[in-house]
Amino acid sequence: MSDLTEERSGTLSEAMERGHLFAEACPSRDVLKHLTSRWGLLVMIALLSGTHRFSELRRKINGVSERMLSQSLQWLEEDGMIDRVSYPVVPPHVEYSLTPMGREAAEKVRALADWIEVSMPRIDAVWAEKRRKAD
Repeated sequence: MSDLTEERSGTLSEAMERGHLFAEACPSRDVLKHLTSRWGLLVMIALLSGTHRFSELRRKINGVSERMLSQSLQWLEEDGMIDRVSYPVVPPHVEYSLTPMGREAAEKVRALADWIEVSMPRIDAVWAEKRRKAD
C-alpha cells in the first residue's frame, strides 16, 4: 500500500496530522473549499434526498444564483462527489445525484450543518452580547 493510500484510509488521516492540508499547495484544499463553501455544502445536503434537476436544486436552495449553482455543481462533479446525467432532449434535461463517495461526504457536511442549526441559540447569544458591548 502506498503512503498516500495509507494516509487517506483512517478517519483522522496521518497526512492531516503531519499538516498536508495546511500546506499551501495541497490539492485537498480545493476539495475542502468545494465541499464547505456555502453553496457546495447546501448542494450536497440537498442531494442526500435523491436525484434533482438544476431548477429543483435552485428552488430548494433559496438565494443561490444560477451562476453559483452551476459553478458549485461543476466543482463537485470534477471532485467525484456528484454525477451529472444529461438527456438528449429539447429542452435539455439534466439530473444530478450523489456518487457513493459524495454520499459519504454529504453525511459529514450534514453533521456540521446539523450542529450549526442546533447551536444557533448559543451563537445568537454570543452575537447579541457582542452587539451589546459594541453599543
